[in-house]
Amino acid sequence: MREAIRDAMRRDDRVFLMGEDVGHYGGCYGVSKGLLAEFGAERIRDTPLSESGFTGAGIGAAMAGMRPIVELMTVNFSLLALDQILNTAATLRHMSGDQFGVPLVIRMATGAGRQLAAQHSHSLEGWYAHIPGIKVLTPATVEDARGMLWTALQDPDPVLIFENVMLYNMTGMLAADAGPVDIARAAVRRPGRDISLVTYGGSLWKTLEAATVLAADNIDAEVVDLRSLRPLDDATIMASVARTRRAVIIDEGWRSGSLSAEIGMRIVEQAFWELDAPIGRVCSAEVPIPYPRHLESAAIPQVSNIVAAAKAVLGRA
Repeated sequence: MREAIRDAMRRDDRVFLMGEDVGHYGGCYGVSKGLLAEFGAERIRDTPLSESGFTGAGIGAAMAGMRPIVELMTVNFSLLALDQILNTAATLRHMSGDQFGVPLVIRMATGAGRQLAAQHSHSLEGWYAHIPGIKVLTPATVEDARGMLWTALQDPDPVLIFENVMLYNMTGMLAADAGPVDIARAAVRRPGRDISLVTYGGSLWKTLEAATVLAADNIDAEVVDLRSLRPLDDATIMASVARTRRAVIIDEGWRSGSLSAEIGMRIVEQAFWELDAPIGRVCSAEVPIPYPRHLESAAIPQVSNIVAAAKAVLGRA
C-alpha cells in the first residue's frame, strides 16, 4: 500500500494523502511511514480527529480538481463520516445532473484478529456495498493492494478501499512492472470442480487454506475472490457455480442483512437451476467483536468453519 501511494504521488502532483496520524506517526498500521519526509506536509496531511470534517475537505478538494486519498483509521470510525460519504460524495453526480463528480479515494482498515475490541474490529464493507454511486474494493493480494489504488485514482467517482488488518504484514513477490488492475472483476484464485467457495479480503487466505484441507479429503474446491463488492462481478460467480453446482459464501461481516445474503440471492435469481444443494454461508457471530483472543477467534470465520460448511453442503458433514 505504501508503494502504491508513493507511486501515485510521484506520477500525479494532484494526489495527496490526508488522515489521522498519517504524517509524523507514519500511519496507525505503518502504511504511510516515511512519506512525510519524502513529500512534505502539504501532501501528507495530518488531520484533527474529525472524520466528518476531513472527509468533507477531501470531497471539496476532489471537486476542485485534486486527487485526494483520505485515510480513515478504521472502518468503525468511518461511521462518523457516513453523512459525507452517503449524502454528498455518492450522490453529487446524480443530484447535479452529471455536472459534477467526486474523484475521491477513501482507504480504511477493516476486520478483526488483532485484539482491538469492538470499536476497532468490525467488517462493515458490506454496508457500504449497499450504497449506489460509489465503488467498494477489498484487496487481498499484494498485486491488488498495489494496483487497485492506481485504478481507483483514475475513477471519476468515489472509490472506497477496505484493507483487512490481518493482511498488512503479508509478504509476497510483486512484479517489477506491476501496474493498474481491473477493479470491477472477481478472480478465480483456485480452480475446482466440486464446490465454489466465494469470499474476499482477509478471508481469502483462510478459504485457500480450507481448500487445501478439503483436497486431502478428495474435495476439489474452487475459490473465488470477489475483489470488488460494488460492483459485484456476477458473471464470474455464476460461471463458477455452473461448474461446481454448489456454493459456500465466506463473509467476515455479520450474517443478518449481509453481503453473503445478497450474493446468495443473486445465485438463486441467476443460477438456481445449476444448484445441486442449498447454498452455505460462513459469517461472523452476531456479537460485537470481543477483545479476548479466544473469543475474537471464535467470533470470526476460521478455516475449520469453512471446511465444515463445505462438507455440509456436499452432504459429508
